Amino acid sequence: MQNKQSQPYIGRFAPSPTGPVHIGTLIAAVGSYLQAKTNNGEWLIRMEDVDTTRKVEGSDIEILDTLEAFGFEWDGEIIYQSTQNRHYEKALEQLIALSLVFPCTCTRKQLTSSNSSIYPGTCRNKTLPNNDEHALRLSARNITIEFDDLVMGKQSQNIAQRCGDFVIKRRDGLFAYQLAVVVDDALQNITEIVRGSDLLDSTPRQIYLQQLLGYPTPAYCHLPLAVDNDGNKISKSEGATKVDIKNREKQMCDVLEFLGQNPPAGLSDSNINDIWKWSIDNWNINRVSTAINRQL
Repeated sequence: MQNKQSQPYIGRFAPSPTGPVHIGTLIAAVGSYLQAKTNNGEWLIRMEDVDTTRKVEGSDIEILDTLEAFGFEWDGEIIYQSTQNRHYEKALEQLIALSLVFPCTCTRKQLTSSNSSIYPGTCRNKTLPNNDEHALRLSARNITIEFDDLVMGKQSQNIAQRCGDFVIKRRDGLFAYQLAVVVDDALQNITEIVRGSDLLDSTPRQIYLQQLLGYPTPAYCHLPLAVDNDGNKISKSEGATKVDIKNREKQMCDVLEFLGQNPPAGLSDSNINDIWKWSIDNWNINRVSTAINRQL
């Protein structure tokens, strides 16, 4: 794992342009932004639109407008995954050269009927090239990936036993998120990834890919997810209400409270710039709850 002190800090916020900013998105944005600012680092924005079938037209602009209204200031140009295919293809060629990629012709129905969350290895002996319609899977070696998460603590996962061989390029020709995010983080020299704990389980697969591709492994910091009264994740797919720009000061303070920062009473009556100043001066990642899910 990289030592944050050995090189300039570079963090990122990577929303999917599938709808407006909701409170869960705002939590991830605030946490990643404050980590970057308190480490005197850069904060980049990347639009994770590798799955172009889910993109909602105009939502990228709406996300950026909302962030700007909340007072976020980002560095550098905004990268869109949908423009990065040449980089993903190069990484895929590296993995194929390692004889770790195989074509998978299994249909969704076949995989569902296997009654297992772990890929059963049905197509593992198939080779490339293959003229049948197929996805590309990465062979999962029987190794254990370990990492220390800044919030969630020590994590350990055996890739083969937990998820098995996983898809890196889909049947429809689109690259899978797991490969795309690893390539993008390497290209942008990201030193620490701050995001929601819904992606905690994906991190070992991403570290596995980093190791195979010879990329450095950044530090990881997974923030608790905001859930509703029924324990369901607050997300766009669940119809979460977008944040209210007119009520941004209170919402910012609600996020700070959720992240364990204990903002003083009356801070929500301040302007957004003063709230940011207090937040940067007082941010302490050690106060963030280690609970994976929390009510807001």
